[in-house]
Amino acid sequence: MTSSKVTDAAATGAPEEGYERGLGSRQVQMIAIGGAIGVGLFLGAGANIAKAGPSIILMYALAGVIVFFIMRALGELLLYRPVSGSFAEYSREFLGPFFGYFTGWTYWLMWVVTCMAELTAAAIYVDYWFNGVPRWVTALVFTVVLFGVNLISVKLFGELEFWFSMVKVTAIIGMIVIGLGVLTFGFSNAGDTASVTNLWAFDGFFPKGVGSSLMTLQGVMFAYLAVELVGVTAGESENPEKTLPKAINTLPWRIALFYVGALTVILCVVKWTEFADGVSPFVKAFGMIGIPAGAGIVNFVVLTAALSSANSGMYSTGRMLRNLAESGEAPKIFAKLSSTKTPALGITVSMLFMCVGVVLNYVVPEKAFGYVTSIATAAGIWTWLMILISHVLYRRAVVAGRLPASSFPAPGGSVCSWIAIVFLLFVTGLIAYDSDARVCLYVMAGWAVALGIGWVVLKNRNPQITARGGEEPELEKVG
Repeated sequence: MTSSKVTDAAATGAPEEGYERGLGSRQVQMIAIGGAIGVGLFLGAGANIAKAGPSIILMYALAGVIVFFIMRALGELLLYRPVSGSFAEYSREFLGPFFGYFTGWTYWLMWVVTCMAELTAAAIYVDYWFNGVPRWVTALVFTVVLFGVNLISVKLFGELEFWFSMVKVTAIIGMIVIGLGVLTFGFSNAGDTASVTNLWAFDGFFPKGVGSSLMTLQGVMFAYLAVELVGVTAGESENPEKTLPKAINTLPWRIALFYVGALTVILCVVKWTEFADGVSPFVKAFGMIGIPAGAGIVNFVVLTAALSSANSGMYSTGRMLRNLAESGEAPKIFAKLSSTKTPALGITVSMLFMCVGVVLNYVVPEKAFGYVTSIATAAGIWTWLMILISHVLYRRAVVAGRLPASSFPAPGGSVCSWIAIVFLLFVTGLIAYDSDARVCLYVMAGWAVALGIGWVVLKNRNPQITARGGEEPELEKVG
């Protein structure tokens, strides 16, 4: 393969044939912001605060740094060759077809199980206003509406995600501003007890020890799942050369503001001992401050967060199935696009699996949410590891002169990727140590066996799908 072919492919960043570049800069920016704000913050932070106290701020900051390393590694790969469904494609290119196959299907699983939880959670939130409506009905209505949005066009998906993200961002900024007002001027019901000293006044910054704080990292990492979604949009962005670097480079301030900043203000206004598992820090803080209708407002925000995640999940799953189909790793019928240039069949099949999740949550509502989120975390860690390892191998190829350099190189080359790899392996060890979270590793082991069997069947039916293994990447044809 000539260097000119490599350069041309990288420069054009040709996505899979047929996608519409319907996502503008405004939408890609908000998709990136929305990906960094989800129910892991709005709901999950309550349990993490109860386990770690004020030190949870440090855990979110530490995990945020690692997530930025992951996103810069992904950004370098995306600007080397932007493709929709990029995680599987880069794994396929740099690690071999089996890893592309495994990563594509695992990322699909991550979003399917995440949507199972989010759609059911959305139905629970609606109970706050309409507790006479059966949850399965509400979940089904949300599923059908979001399904329709994703079938119509990528522009409509982007627009809906823009406004979902806008609601989340506005709510968090509002919480920060109100909290700072309480701390500065002492107004509201919480004014007498609100103080920066709440960060250390109750048994110190690490009230339950450093070990207990570290154990929250698995939950913290769940909060950051979907931040990599901007990579899935690469093939449908109007100008990936400009929009993707901007979306990735603004990640640190988003993490600093929406996670570290918001939690710092909340823990100054309300002492950490007030929080417990199942209690939203935002709902609790608004309640302590005494804002009229505050709980209802926050409930609406959390509802949009759940719907935003489900909307993103439907978008992502269809693209991953199409990427797998074009690589011969899923039925070819998934490669077809509808008249609106969306992978309609892939979205439809994914939606049907999500409906199974609604049934499961109806049968075992107490445990289903925790189980599926832990599975999503394990699948997300695998995806992040594949991004980082692909980046390390890409950097080696660039240094050796086999591939062109990206226009958006990660700082420090592959050093930060190695740091992130070690960190993710450490978090996996924490999951294995935790008896409650460990179940997700058993599920993933079963998933790996199932995919291994599927791979053997694929090789027997279509041996040429292994042809790219260990070879220099063939950039003339993406997917």
